[in-house]
Amino acid sequence: MAYQLDTVCIHGQGQRENIETTGAISFPIYQTAAYAHPGVGQSTGYDYNRVQNPTRKELERIVTDLEHGLDTIAFSSGMAAISAFMELFQPGDHVVATDDLYGGAIRQFRLVNEKNGMQFTYVDTSDLAAVEAAIQDNTKLIYVETPTNPMMQITDIRAISEIAKKHHCLLAVDNTFLTPYFQNPLDLGADIVIHSATKYLEGHNDTLGGFLVTKSEELSERIREMIKTTGAVLAPFDAWLILRGIKTLSVRMEKHQENALAIAKWLKNQPKVKDVYYAGLEDHPGHKVAAKQCSGFGGMLTFHVDSQETAHHVLETIKLIQFAESLGGTESLMTYPFTQTHADVPDEKRRANGIDETTLRMSVGIENVDDLIKDLEQALA
Repeated sequence: MAYQLDTVCIHGQGQRENIETTGAISFPIYQTAAYAHPGVGQSTGYDYNRVQNPTRKELERIVTDLEHGLDTIAFSSGMAAISAFMELFQPGDHVVATDDLYGGAIRQFRLVNEKNGMQFTYVDTSDLAAVEAAIQDNTKLIYVETPTNPMMQITDIRAISEIAKKHHCLLAVDNTFLTPYFQNPLDLGADIVIHSATKYLEGHNDTLGGFLVTKSEELSERIREMIKTTGAVLAPFDAWLILRGIKTLSVRMEKHQENALAIAKWLKNQPKVKDVYYAGLEDHPGHKVAAKQCSGFGGMLTFHVDSQETAHHVLETIKLIQFAESLGGTESLMTYPFTQTHADVPDEKRRANGIDETTLRMSVGIENVDDLIKDLEQALA
């Protein structure tokens, strides 16, 4: 029997591994570095924590079911997942990437992968002609984030997957902002789905984690060999925290979205707010594509205010909303991409993407929306 999505968040589609006999409702934390062997040449299926751990395996099962994949590999952070994935490529390989990526991904590409001989072309991946034009004979990967961070651009995943298949390259999609509750890139033709589990999947701003999800047995084997080699595995207790967080993913995402839409509409009518970027707004350029490929629009929004002074004033006077870099937790957070998440992006590139001294990004939490609006109202006064 196939379960609905909110049930899968709690139970997965199948049965959890039967490795304990107490009947514990909460999956146990197997806090161990190694496992004893029954005899010479024998194994319980668990040998060393860098390779296998029951708590991590249960989390990977749930995420695999949510993303409709074959396998999920859990990492110590989202950046650890991206770093390991990029090690699958060779010097001389070329990547076409979304130009409005999370700054940490751009830093990884610039400081590590370019140093190791890889080549990158950044384009607006919502422009299919630009993606097609950027493909080279040595292109091995199209790397997409949708919605983008922080300007909320929307890429048509299915259309990009057709370009990737035509040119025999992989398609990776960062699904951190929408989660598998609102978007399933593998169903739309992606080969790899990337998550910073630190964000919405864990949902409580209290640990780090990352995932790579795939439908390909070959890619799964290569990634598992890479994580065994490089070692950035998710620790048992962190796996348990994310496993617990996912149980409430469905109710949290619905509330995040409800609040974000209300705040986006309110912001559009404020005299000191110049632009609001939220795909749930019908006048957003990517609204129709998002509505076609997603079941919801998430809890992230970005807006421009009328001056740098206003931006600083908002950040320094918000009270309920907190001035912090992360996102996706129960608490509402606001960040300043120009000096925080995208500080390492060259200034010319930041400004070309719309990120300047007036840009504010908000991760809308699950507080009462009237309280959040009152806080924004006093900060924008």
